[in-house]
Order: sequence, then C-alpha cells, then structure tokens
Amino acid sequence: MGISSRDAAGFRTSASMTPEVVQGLTALVGESYLLTDVAERALHAYDATIHRFLPDAVVRPANLQQVAAVLRLCQQARVTVVPRGSATGLSGGALPVRGGLVLDLTRINRIPEINVNDLYAVVQAGVTVENFSRAVAEHGLFFPPDPSAARASTIGGGVAENAGGPHAFKYGVFRDYTLGLTAVKMDGTIVHTGGKTVKNVSGYDLTRLLVGSEGTLAVIVEATLRLIAQPKARRTMLMVYDRLDDAAETVSQVIAAGMQPAALEFIDDASIRVVEQFLHLGLPLDAQALLLIEVDGSEGEVSEQTERVQRLCRQHGARSVTVAGSEAEAAQLWKARKSIASAVARIKPSKVAEDATVPRSQIPTMVRRLKEIARTYQVDLVIFGHAGDGNLHPNIMCDERDPHEMERVWQAVAEIFAVTLELGGTLTGEHGVGTMKAPFMAWEHGEEGLAVMRAIKSAWDPDHLLNPGKIFPETAPPWPVALDPWERRIAGKEP
Repeated sequence: MGISSRDAAGFRTSASMTPEVVQGLTALVGESYLLTDVAERALHAYDATIHRFLPDAVVRPANLQQVAAVLRLCQQARVTVVPRGSATGLSGGALPVRGGLVLDLTRINRIPEINVNDLYAVVQAGVTVENFSRAVAEHGLFFPPDPSAARASTIGGGVAENAGGPHAFKYGVFRDYTLGLTAVKMDGTIVHTGGKTVKNVSGYDLTRLLVGSEGTLAVIVEATLRLIAQPKARRTMLMVYDRLDDAAETVSQVIAAGMQPAALEFIDDASIRVVEQFLHLGLPLDAQALLLIEVDGSEGEVSEQTERVQRLCRQHGARSVTVAGSEAEAAQLWKARKSIASAVARIKPSKVAEDATVPRSQIPTMVRRLKEIARTYQVDLVIFGHAGDGNLHPNIMCDERDPHEMERVWQAVAEIFAVTLELGGTLTGEHGVGTMKAPFMAWEHGEEGLAVMRAIKSAWDPDHLLNPGKIFPETAPPWPVALDPWERRIAGKEP
C-alpha cells in the first residue's frame, strides 16, 4: 500500500503547517531537527501495521521544555500532533492519519536516576526497553515488561500502549510498574502525576489514566518506574504436543493447579512450520503445538516447579519435554518463539497481527475458533502468544496488493474480534486500539462507555489535535467491508 496524504475517512492533511509555523518550529528545535523533506517525512509515515500516512513535517525535540513549546505553538496554529517513539506498534497508534506534525521523542533518551534503595528508576521516553532493562540489571534489579520489540520499542511507547510481553502472566504489564509520569498537554501545560512511592492515593489516579491512553491525552516525556529484585534462578522448558487441544488444555490445567510460571507461551503447528522453514532449528513438523514454559524464583522453588510442570504436562498429552540446562540452552528454546514474527514476514509481503485476549479458561475454545476462521475465510493464519494470561496473537499472512485476499482478511479479523468478545475477552491485551481496532470499540464498551471516554479526551485536548483518529470510531482505516453481520451478533440478535 502506498503512502497516503489522507485517511480512509477523507481527512485532509493539515492545512495549518504554514511557513510561519515551520519558522517557529525551527526556532524552537533548530533547523537540523525539523524535517520537512519528503524522504524524511516518508520515514515517519508508518508503524508496524501495513498502513502509511505522510506527515507534513517531523520535529525531534531534545527535552521537556522543547516538547512543551512545540505543543503550545501547534495548539495556537491548530496543527495536529502525533507522538512517536520507534514506531514498533501494531495497531496504527503512531500513524499521522490527518497529516500534521509527527513528534519524534527518540532524542529524549536518558536515565536520570536508578534508586536501588527505594526500587525505582526515572527514565525518559526515548530510552529503549532493552537498554533500560540492561541498565537496571547491572544493579541487580528487574523490570519485567518485555514486549517482543524490546530492542527497538521505547519506554514512552510502552507506557502509552500499556505494553506487556511473555512475562506479563506472572509479573504484569507497564501499568503495574508505572509510579509516576511527566507529561505535556496539547496546550503546553506540563503535568506531573503520581510519585516515587508504591502507595499513592491522593486525588484522581492520573498516572493510570495516561498509561494506555495511546498519546491521545498528553505526550509522555518521562516515567518513574517500579523495579523488583532479579529472580535468583530461572528454568525454561519446551513441551511438544501431538494434539493442539491437549496443549491448550494444559494451559488451563497449569493455572488450575495453582502454579504461576514466569512465562507460558503457546505456538501452533502453522507457526512451527514457518519458523522451521526460516531457521532450521529441528522443530517437530509433525507436532500440532508447542508450549514454552519458564519458571523462576529461589533455587528450591524453581526445582519444585520444574518437576510439577513436567509431570502435569505429560499427564495432559505432552509427548516430550525438554528442560534447558544452561542460559545458552534456554535462549535456544526461546529462539523459536521469538522468531515467529520474522518468519511470518518471509511467507507473504504483508501481515495483520492481532492480540485477541480471552479468559484463560477459554483458550482451548479460542484456538479452535481461530482455526475455523482461517478455514472459513481461506486465510493463512498462525497462532502464538502469551497463553498464560489468555493473550493470543493470531497473525494473518497476506498480500495487501490483492484486494480480494484483503477483503477476506478484514472479514476474518472482524470475526476474530466478534468471537473474542463472545468468549468474554477484550479487543486488545497489549497492542492498543490505535486505528486498527477503533471501529470495534462500541462492541466492547457500548456507546455510553465511549461517551465517557470522549468527555475525558475533550477535557485534556479540547480541540482534538493530539493523535487524532485513534481509539474512537471515525471510519478509521482500513475497513472496506461491512461490519453489520458481526454487529448483529455482538448485539445478541444472531447466534
């Protein structure tokens, strides 16, 4: 798909990026950090979805004061602003669907403080998750959220999307580790929320409001994040299943047995095949599913959990169990799971990556329904993800240049969302709403719930200039198919 200067709702690019605005922005950040060349703008026209929208300009501020000044100028000139980190998001959250200005925060990338005594760190928005995790690990500390794109994804993006990762099952997501924020409203007002204490209940919880708000309320510039001690021991296991249902059922049984592994990952047969074609790891091509399970804690706890997990998995159909004996062996077992996204990208030129999340007890049903959807709409679908917290990642491999295939893809995606909600789940567990899931928000929250969200948006950003076209249904891209059949189902008018 080519880069568009307008979105699917017909919004034109910003008419307010006048020479006076360009001159004002240049004065604020310097000529080197205001990008107006079409090639530079094109580099900021995307995220990890298949959609592209060309901004009118890109600004790369160096600090909090420059962010505030840029937003204040854009508010006065009525220029839309889209905050952006490394653009690894999978929901369209960083797309400039109405043109305007992309606010690139990657230059704001320091870690001002790591406090070992009080177990927190102050970190700026442009620091990558991986670099931050390594920095605190040098002090014997642990920051558990670990999105798949941690090497590139930024702390600001992780907070804005409330990102998770494989270890969210035991340890939680970004929201659970965000103690306080420094953010800037569209009018340039700097807001400090929360603090440096675990207990902080004075007034409204603005910190938790901003976490997961996808840059629609304020621009997150700095975060105070809670840290914990590094686990003393960790062990990784890979289980092979001849029956997909047995693997899915094992997930429920592990949790029912009162165990809480650090990670519990599911990989289906289609994922096994694409990874094996890519890396030749010796994966069992005749298996229907793999479970990757990691336990951590004290040495004694890890030994006990390892024995219990192995026993339970064998009781529920695992034909083989491999236990890593070293960190190198553990990394090799994780390699298959971490390589799925790259392997999928080799099959077809495009992919649609979702994160439908259901109650854990519904995982076996959800996996079966996903397989049925793939057959019904004749799409190439792989299933993997964080089975421990019900967060599956159905990925559809496709060719966006083929309109007939894409129509089936969008129908399949709508069906995935309908089934997810039918089973008591949610549209997104960690990817965010962005533009991709915006048309379905009323299915989950109802018009009343959306009205409350819109009121909050208006209170923070009255002119709706900050990251427009996200979260709220505005005929957002890319839905060329009618949603009526699924809307009737959600309303309970169809079985």
